[in-house]
Amino acid sequence: MGAGRLHFLVLTAVAFLACRNDALKLEDMNTRPVRLPSGAVIRAEVMVHPEDMIRGMMYRDSLAPDRGMLFIHGEPGQYTYWMYQVKIPLDIIWLDADKRIVEMSPHTPPCTTRASKCPHYGGNAKALYVLELAAGSIDRHGLRLGSQLEF
Repeated sequence: MGAGRLHFLVLTAVAFLACRNDALKLEDMNTRPVRLPSGAVIRAEVMVHPEDMIRGMMYRDSLAPDRGMLFIHGEPGQYTYWMYQVKIPLDIIWLDADKRIVEMSPHTPPCTTRASKCPHYGGNAKALYVLELAAGSIDRHGLRLGSQLEF
């Protein structure tokens, strides 16, 4: 197959996908659906690179109730999180390799002081994933220790 024909086929495929009603929206790029035990689905931004994980939810003014951020660590460990430069309260949820909740920090407040004075949360149980949701999500969706999520 010639390069011109291959280029045409690729452009045609991209155009077709862009026109489909169920194609991902720009704001859904780099997200993954996370199904909660309640049946609700959260679109979570996926963080795997260290620099993205460090930045996390810093400097954001809001988080919609159907959105979140999913941190995928390379291996199970006891990961602490903090709220330095985060402007909104969050629910933070630690999950093990089976995607079961092993620890939660509901209504975690922003840290408005110097970095050295910001408290750390979690890190008491081995986790592979950490999910940050809008504050109140744990209560709203009835999440409990041992609940299993799907993603």
